[in-house]
Amino acid sequence: MELLFLKDVSPSSIGDDDVLEETLGVDSVALFQIVAGLEEAFDIRFQDQDFDAEKFRTVRAIADVVRAKRRDGAVGGGT
Repeated sequence: MELLFLKDVSPSSIGDDDVLEETLGVDSVALFQIVAGLEEAFDIRFQDQDFDAEKFRTVRAIADVVRAKRRDGAVGGGT
């Protein structure tokens, strides 16, 4: 949450199906920060074709993308 400058927001207060744009005001800049954080935390890499707003709409959607990346072996390789 600190990456998104949401220090007053507890992760437990965000529902799995809350639309992040509506509930937290996540915009394209924040989305970039989310993606960068996911890449670092899970050692995965996103390609241009991965950027579909629906894939990052909710916590559940993001978790699904991360699981798929890890399952498919889209690891970072230390870049």
